[in-house]
Amino acid sequence: MIRKLNLSNFYRAISQRQLQTTSRFFASNPEESKDFTHFGYETVRTDEKTEKVHKVFENVAEKYDLMNDAMSMGVHRLWKDILLERFYPTLGTKLLDVAGGTGDIAFRYINYINKLNKAHPDSQKKSSVTILDINQNMLDVGMARAERLGYKTTEEIDINWVCGNAEELPLESNQFTAYTIAFGIRNVTHVDKALREAYRILKPGGRFMCLEFSHIENNETLQWIYDQYSFQIIPPMGQILASQWQPYQYLVESIRKFPKQPDFKEMIQEAGFKHVTYENLTFGVCAIHSGFKL
Repeated sequence: MIRKLNLSNFYRAISQRQLQTTSRFFASNPEESKDFTHFGYETVRTDEKTEKVHKVFENVAEKYDLMNDAMSMGVHRLWKDILLERFYPTLGTKLLDVAGGTGDIAFRYINYINKLNKAHPDSQKKSSVTILDINQNMLDVGMARAERLGYKTTEEIDINWVCGNAEELPLESNQFTAYTIAFGIRNVTHVDKALREAYRILKPGGRFMCLEFSHIENNETLQWIYDQYSFQIIPPMGQILASQWQPYQYLVESIRKFPKQPDFKEMIQEAGFKHVTYENLTFGVCAIHSGFKL
């Protein structure tokens, strides 16, 4: 009798065995534990993860938006729309959008600001958006999209593109009024460093907003369905549409390794942010975390 392989349980088993192995290694080599982190379910040296993540997105840059639509059945667009609604930017906002290479959040922000400028034609407040990404290939895709769609610097809004690392932002302190990062922070090697950098570059009163894949809460049936889709559908879909299996295998694994909503909230608070909250979207498949620098 041939049993159907449950890949969700299979990958969980791999993760558990790997965690046990890694834990034993750390126990016998405690001075080394700080030098290792996770890349999906793989344990790697911390100095390797940034390059591995860079290569993942370098390989999929051209197909990134196509795959986002296919994997989420277009729902990621609604999640990003909700992020902008919760953000509620005003004229004069200086936004830093991190890991925003393809421009999805930035273009929504520009549209929002353009509508406000039309409603308030006498406003003298100039807004801006700086799109930062560690991967130049992603930025190239975003800049090409911006040119094609007609997004450019005007008298009302400045648009800047910067290649840089979220953990070491090449930007001055206290200069932005808002910081957004959508589906990018789980790829950062040291999330705590990225959060501290977000706090550093924000002005007092500035807002941090993060949209990220998260964890379904208290629904075993939905979790089972989500696991089946994640592990049995998404990597093969990546192979078919983008000729890339491994980046999408990494995607679903990295989501499981990311902290749960309350734990990530605590990390944001530890970075210095106040009034930190989170909102689940689609049963917790993703979540919006928000905090303020006071």
